Amino acid sequence: MKNPAARTAVISCAAALAIGVLVLTVGLTRGEQYQGRVSLLAEPSGQGDGATAQYGEVVSLALPALVELARSPSVLRAAAPVSGFSPEELGRQVSVELVPASGLARLSVRAPSAGQAEATASALGKAMIDANLLAPVGRLRPLDSRPDVVVIAPDVPLVAGLSLVAAVAAGLAVAAIRRLSPGRLRGEVGSVRRSLAAAGIHRPVAVLRGDDPETTDRLAVLGLAAASSLRVVPVAPEFSEAASKLAASLSADGNGTGDAVVAVTGRRYDELTTVAGLLPSGAVLMAVVLA
Repeated sequence: MKNPAARTAVISCAAALAIGVLVLTVGLTRGEQYQGRVSLLAEPSGQGDGATAQYGEVVSLALPALVELARSPSVLRAAAPVSGFSPEELGRQVSVELVPASGLARLSVRAPSAGQAEATASALGKAMIDANLLAPVGRLRPLDSRPDVVVIAPDVPLVAGLSLVAAVAAGLAVAAIRRLSPGRLRGEVGSVRRSLAAAGIHRPVAVLRGDDPETTDRLAVLGLAAASSLRVVPVAPEFSEAASKLAASLSADGNGTGDAVVAVTGRRYDELTTVAGLLPSGAVLMAVVLA
């Protein structure tokens, strides 16, 4: 592909596609995770004098302790045999959400299967009810007869969004690297220098890129310094079009009458050596443009 911009676009798209597919594949092939959730509701249990007032005080003070109660050793040990986790592992899978001003707590647990998530949530809910935290004026009861179980991983919309973001970032990064790659240009400059040395040219020669928007201005400055019209010469037939466009942008001579020569080449360094060696004695190679 002769057009550097088109080549960069193709490489960037390929990189974006590869990274996007990789992220999507990794995200979708992760092990499934399920979440079992049970809701526990506080309600009064005493019928004696002042029970209602005491119930409100107990609930307001004790309900926040459900967060710690769900991870307490006694509750975890009671639920661990049913869950398939050790008490330490189970503690890392549990979370508690308190609904403000409602007396409601939502207990959630993660597990690798729907059945395990449901059984573990039920066992944890029962263990927390048996702890009788609100006694003697209140108690906890399950709001639903069975826990609610949902799939939380893989999250297809999230994975798709992440893969899209990663693909765009990879494509832009590759385009930027190819656009601003001094290391690659330095490598090409070294090859150009060796080719010119093989042709007997040992003095400094400017090496420019054809897709650099500043190339035309830099060549114009070289023409002024040489006090001579520039002659643009393609080193091979496939560079004739690029040489003609460059000559037109410079208002340069493309017919071989100028003494200051600009050679247009690609990676055909052997042909650059040949053309540089055949220049007339009065001609001076001012620059090499990499198309």
